[in-house]
Amino acid sequence: MVLGTGGTIAGTAASASDHTGYTAGQLGVQHLLDAVPGLNDTLHGAALVCEQVAQLDSKDMDHATWQKLAQRCTHWLAQPDVGGIVITHGTDTLEETAWFLQQVLHTTKPVVLTCAMRPATALAPDGPQNLLDAMAVVLDPMARGVRVVCAGRIHRARDVQKVHPYRLDAFSSGEAGPRGWIEQGRVRWADPGSWPVAHVHARQVLTQPTADWPWVALLHNHAGADARQVHALVAAGVQGLVVAGTGNGTVHQSLLTALSEAQTQGVAVRLVTRCAEGQIVGQAAALQTAPLGLNAYKARVSLMLDLIVA
Repeated sequence: MVLGTGGTIAGTAASASDHTGYTAGQLGVQHLLDAVPGLNDTLHGAALVCEQVAQLDSKDMDHATWQKLAQRCTHWLAQPDVGGIVITHGTDTLEETAWFLQQVLHTTKPVVLTCAMRPATALAPDGPQNLLDAMAVVLDPMARGVRVVCAGRIHRARDVQKVHPYRLDAFSSGEAGPRGWIEQGRVRWADPGSWPVAHVHARQVLTQPTADWPWVALLHNHAGADARQVHALVAAGVQGLVVAGTGNGTVHQSLLTALSEAQTQGVAVRLVTRCAEGQIVGQAAALQTAPLGLNAYKARVSLMLDLIVA
């Protein structure tokens, strides 16, 4: 199955030389598949079915689309003749969608997200090759769990993050490194990884109205951090706060005081580091750390799922 959600891979521009002034999410997923040369050779006889789940710029990704996408994935993965799913997605929030799906899908079948940094109308678009690589991965017998494929690399949902706003290899897995590579249509694994485990509240996520999902906000520590943002969020009814601390999870004293007060009022607070690499080591602070290895945006997803009431 190929599920389309829009993004740059489905974007169009007025000129083939324009790689930034395009409009995302203009072409349907069937159009994208028709533009992939050699696709039937990669499929090796496997049938291909596509479905348009959404058509948006991933900067506008929302919880309702997440829920619909997870529901469609759950439906198709339950079909015995479906071996796996490829999802076309925009790059801006791809890492968040990948981690969300990893947390809520109960499956051992592969779900591979892919994307593009250039629109489909570019002189040399990267979308067709990324789609072809994603097909090779989803058909590989060692593929499992949620993976992201871009620029010839395979990333785990837990590790992947967008690290560049323009170049074709815009994604990295940081210190963890890629899980594998696609070379001339063949997959070479560094380590396929362990079987994924879904979140305990995964089933509630598929059925509970997204308007009832917990409100979890994200804050960053910085020079001159102001406690008033914490007070305003608590007064507005926020249920969880993820704080991207400086260095080894350090937090400005005024912000730390406000966060401690928020905790006493029932707000769940989790701490991560804003450093692009590494994780908090030996932290014995007043704030609970998020699961190790998650960046701030994925930690927000995990805390939101933790707070969903059964």
